[in-house]
Amino acid sequence: MNRGLIVVISGPSGVGKTTVARAVQASLDGLFFSVSHTTRPPRGKEVNGRDYYFVSQEEFRKMIERGEFVEWAEVFGHLYGTSKKELEEKFRMGDVLLDIDVQGALSIKKLYPQSVRIILFPPSLKALRERMLKRGDTSPEQMEERLKKAIWELKHYPHFTHIVKNEDLERTIRTVQSIIIGERHRRDRMEEEARRIIWEK
Repeated sequence: MNRGLIVVISGPSGVGKTTVARAVQASLDGLFFSVSHTTRPPRGKEVNGRDYYFVSQEEFRKMIERGEFVEWAEVFGHLYGTSKKELEEKFRMGDVLLDIDVQGALSIKKLYPQSVRIILFPPSLKALRERMLKRGDTSPEQMEERLKKAIWELKHYPHFTHIVKNEDLERTIRTVQSIIIGERHRRDRMEEEARRIIWEK
């Protein structure tokens, strides 16, 4: 498998990671979105194969048994996973962007320790709660469960290479873009090109 750059954008539910990931992917050449599998139903205008691969619990479990996932996790009763096939296909195209939860990001760290792992923080837990309420798909009981999970996820920030506070969306998008551009120009990634320029005849 070609070892391109792996960029993970992660964070708790409601922090805006999908919005940021989509905007960043659309703005940078050579960065390709890895579409995850999930057993949850589509929301709003989500499209199968673009936003997620929507599959049944039975199909997802069979994929687990066949060892088809790089990482997978159960989140609020639904299963989410990144398939090896999807990752390999995107690697052949260029750098890969994953929009996954913190549990999945920890799995990616183990498999790809050189990955760029960005965790998005809310401006405050109060702001995160308000964002969850605006989504309108959370009961009071679910809200408390999600906030507890969010705190657990945020406490895992030491496993990430970068922390970005998503207070202003446009600024957050620019910051994540800058991180990826900077990582692409690290010496170890540019050394072959540098040597070619120095020694070309």
